[in-house]
Amino acid sequence: MSLPLPVRYSPDVETILPDEEDTVRQINETFDTILNTTSRDYGHAVRAVHAKAHGLLKATLTINDGLLPELSQGLFARPGRYETFLRISTNAGDILDDAISLPRGLAMKVVGAEGERLPGATGSTQDFVMVDGPTFQARTAKEFLGALKLVAKTTDVAEGGKRVLSTFLRGVNKALGAIGIESATVKALGGAPNAHPLGETYYSVTPFRYGDYIAKFSLKPIAPEIVALAGVEIDASHDRDALRHRIQADMAGIDAAWEFRVQLCRDLQKQPVEDPTVEWKEEEAPFLRVGTVIAKRQDSWDPALVRAVDEEMRFSVWTGLAAHQPLGNINRARREPYRHSSDFRARFNLCPIHEPA
Repeated sequence: MSLPLPVRYSPDVETILPDEEDTVRQINETFDTILNTTSRDYGHAVRAVHAKAHGLLKATLTINDGLLPELSQGLFARPGRYETFLRISTNAGDILDDAISLPRGLAMKVVGAEGERLPGATGSTQDFVMVDGPTFQARTAKEFLGALKLVAKTTDVAEGGKRVLSTFLRGVNKALGAIGIESATVKALGGAPNAHPLGETYYSVTPFRYGDYIAKFSLKPIAPEIVALAGVEIDASHDRDALRHRIQADMAGIDAAWEFRVQLCRDLQKQPVEDPTVEWKEEEAPFLRVGTVIAKRQDSWDPALVRAVDEEMRFSVWTGLAAHQPLGNINRARREPYRHSSDFRARFNLCPIHEPA
């Protein structure tokens, strides 16, 4: 059966909610609670979400030649090679023991993305921000705000209780998985498997403009050495930085490679723009490869890279080309809070945030 043609982008695919501005204001206030707490505890400001990095990699994105017209859009309109930085992290806003297993994130910054920029996007980079699951835990930013307020209240809570809760929730998650149920909420609260981050597949979760079309993005392992790490669980019971140390040990001896994939929206009812809790089923909207990301063997915790990427860069879905405009309520609500968090870090640490050239 042939697939429907991809849906063309038009502004009316988005529905602006009347309370969005107030929700963003409250997200910023909640971020401030997290940022003030963590900067006081550490004497150093970290990100309000995805504070703890586990690996930082220099990589190369190669855009495929001969792409179909609907895939040859935006950054991917022509073949080429781009310097790229990857940051692998965990989603909490505080620096937690790795025994507290939470969803992983992978942020990707492509350098040299020339073209019309998104409003306020400085430099010439294109960011992609992904997590290790295909759906988001909240339908709207207002729903996400409720969860964020709970996170803010637990930011300064002793780690011992979080470890116990995480162990319990991992058991719950495995029990649900055994009967074919996957819960983004259980994972977000600490029930995510303590899987090796290099073996995970990452998803943008929310949709974006893809030139003339609408798409979600994904990064999937293809090098045999990291494909073999899919589902491998890491014992972090005796090492609070076990993920960092495992990635560092592995990347010293392997070349990692992922395929960069695009999932084009083909039916706005089945692949909605405004509800990221709905998975876009691959049989109805398949992921298609448009490029390859390769990270040669390296020190994934090189001090110079830690300084350059973890301290001096920010990753935001609103840093990039107008051709890849973030779409939907969740994405619209990410714009100012991302900037708010990075501006706080810059002020507190006396370290300007900038885009690499």
